[in-house]
Amino acid sequence: MKNILVLCTGNSCRSQMAHGYLKQFTANKANIYSAGVEIHGLNPFAVGIMAEDGVDISKHTSNHVDEYSNIDFDFVITVCDHANESCPVFIGKTKKIHHDFSDPSKASGTAKELIEAFRNTRDEIKEFCHKFAKENI
Repeated sequence: MKNILVLCTGNSCRSQMAHGYLKQFTANKANIYSAGVEIHGLNPFAVGIMAEDGVDISKHTSNHVDEYSNIDFDFVITVCDHANESCPVFIGKTKKIHHDFSDPSKASGTAKELIEAFRNTRDEIKEFCHKFAKENI
């Protein structure tokens, strides 16, 4: 089993969405973890927008990257520039992959516009995770 860590700033939206999709797309062929370089708590909009696509992340917790210092990761995926710049060094076999997804929690506007921002980010993350799992697992 491969160990995969998805890392974001606060482990509230983007990393949580990627965690949910990677778990789905790897079909239990990998251990999936998500964390932040800070802890912001699970974003309820992220939970709702993932449920809309049939992925339940409601039981996820917001974790700090230091909680996983004893795990040897095969992949560390950073999903925002801040996490990429702040990412601790992983020695050994760890392959680091970076993709900066827009932060839907920073969006403003009407409720409809906020939901659309979360959907857009979710859909980009879903496509990325599907491709990643197909190529690496």
